Amino acid sequence: MTPKMPSVAILGATGAVGQEFINLIEERNFPYSNLKLLASKRSAGKTMTVKGKEYIVEEACPDSFKGVDIGLFAGGSVSKELAPAAVAHGCVVIDNSSAFRMEPQVPLVVPEVNPEDIAGHKGIIANPNCSTIIMLMALKPIYDLSPIKKIVVSTYQAVSGAGKEGIDELKEQVEAYMKGKEPVARILPTKSLDKHYPIAFNLLPHIDVFLDNGYSKEEMKLVNETHKILHDDGIAISPTTVRVPVFRSHAESIYVETEEPLSVEAVRKAIDAFPGTQVQDNLANMEYPMPLYTSEKYDVYVGRIRKDIFNPNVVNLWVSGDQIRKGAALNALQIAEYMIAHNI
Repeated sequence: MTPKMPSVAILGATGAVGQEFINLIEERNFPYSNLKLLASKRSAGKTMTVKGKEYIVEEACPDSFKGVDIGLFAGGSVSKELAPAAVAHGCVVIDNSSAFRMEPQVPLVVPEVNPEDIAGHKGIIANPNCSTIIMLMALKPIYDLSPIKKIVVSTYQAVSGAGKEGIDELKEQVEAYMKGKEPVARILPTKSLDKHYPIAFNLLPHIDVFLDNGYSKEEMKLVNETHKILHDDGIAISPTTVRVPVFRSHAESIYVETEEPLSVEAVRKAIDAFPGTQVQDNLANMEYPMPLYTSEKYDVYVGRIRKDIFNPNVVNLWVSGDQIRKGAALNALQIAEYMIAHNI
């Protein structure tokens, strides 16, 4: 059971998601009795301030989690090694990497969508992929009205999804372009690959590596994670993921086919009533979600809600939400808040 004032460790504290954890802990007055900031050897020794108190960043190792109740893992390959070690010390890990998401014994949770799954954890709770979280925040209220048969989704994903390096690369490339210099590409579409393309003034229909079926890992996350979170493998999902030159807020165009036809009014009402979503859909006043204005917000915004022209059971949506917040750090922190509130 999680104490009301848990001891907390943030792994990856100096990265984009780790720093957002700190921002949110301050904004939301998240309760803790003790706080550890952990990172790689390269970042160890740096100082960071949380709620007016200065902390020295420690190098993360298996014994870092002794006496820690909740570990907020910002993501990365280190999760595979350190999460089991943390659990062995009695720490509950909320992990933002893809390492454990599809493991049967690990709950994959969006707190507004499937909070009941949290109680079944065995020490690790997985944060879904950012694009999955943002999509399901818009689709769960529709799913509650009528089961979903099919989803066609195209994502427009911010460079923050590639971490601080992705954000820095976009800035550098824009500056180079404005000075008449050739932009240098080192990170995107995927750092691990030998070939890279500029993202400034460009679109990359390639996020993560491609699989044998022609889809990328990022696209298959939308399929597999949606099935797991909704406990419904029968939904047909056709994804295309695209990296765009936007700093931190994702957008998605979503085609949703339900078993029963739904009116625009019913969909709008359900989404607006759902916690963590807002309808922004006034065509007369040119009001619709845009990444520039959904950045640094808690909620996922939904607009352009309209019936399909040819299929009465289909509604089309345009969705936008902050990748670093709801797509990562906020969702994880909400899981921790739920555990504390429900004494899990």
